[in-house]
Amino acid sequence: MSEPVGVERVAVGRAEDIPEGWQGTVTVAGVGVLVVNHEGTYYALRNNCTHKDYPLLGGDVSMGRITCEKHGAKFELATGKAKTLPAVKPVKIYATETEDGVVYVRPL
Repeated sequence: MSEPVGVERVAVGRAEDIPEGWQGTVTVAGVGVLVVNHEGTYYALRNNCTHKDYPLLGGDVSMGRITCEKHGAKFELATGKAKTLPAVKPVKIYATETEDGVVYVRPL
């Protein structure tokens, strides 16, 4: 699979330093991206609720979803799909990969 021309992957950190439940952000091609370690899988989504452009960082993560703290919209980590109102539009997702013990994020 080839990466988009001119867009490189961004290192999040060493996998050993990203424990279960961890949340953090990186900037990919000028966009703030939320990275979450949920049940041993790394997920990356744009760090903005599609309802009112509020950051998702710090939202409750459970059952494979993150909840926006502002109005309670829930988004599926794996797909970015809005699962509850008031959000109806999905959040853009990004690819995550681990290489040599380092977690990276890149555009899909």
